Amino acid sequence: MEYFSIIISAIFVNNIVLTQFLGICPFLGVSNKVETALGMGGAVLFVMTLSTIVTYLVQNYILVPLNIGYLQTITYILVIAALVQMVEIILKKVSPALYQALGVFLPLITTNCTILGVAILVIQKEYNLIESVLFAISNACGFALALIIFSGLRENLDLVEIPEALKGVPIALIIAGLLSLAFMGFAGIV
Repeated sequence: MEYFSIIISAIFVNNIVLTQFLGICPFLGVSNKVETALGMGGAVLFVMTLSTIVTYLVQNYILVPLNIGYLQTITYILVIAALVQMVEIILKKVSPALYQALGVFLPLITTNCTILGVAILVIQKEYNLIESVLFAISNACGFALALIIFSGLRENLDLVEIPEALKGVPIALIIAGLLSLAFMGFAGIV
């Protein structure tokens, strides 16, 4: 039951973008087309899961035993950047098609604060490794879900007349706020 609670909470109730406001930059920047939102969502899922596992292990087997927990943030940033670079190099050699599909999304993930945020939240919530991985996957799915819905709404905006003053970022922010309110409707579930 606790695993179910983690999944529902991370995807709907405490959505990383819409309620915790982490990852707003890629949320607004990569949400013009559903196709790019799908690519970014897949890349975030892969990197967030991998980085959560590695940062969990670094925290519990290096930082805590050496009593250097104060280096957590800088260590996590370095680990995430190194993982993204390593994944990029490996994908380039092993699967050029997947590398081309992810393309620009991999470097963008290095600066995506949702990855760092989830890694830190896992430690703050004192999850074990299985719960941490489940939390990371669920948050990545929640990020992808919000991004895909938002990009679908933004694509539909091209079909309607919008006042000149609201075109572009202003209407995107209004829609993001409405989407956030819609996700708040899930608050009583967990």
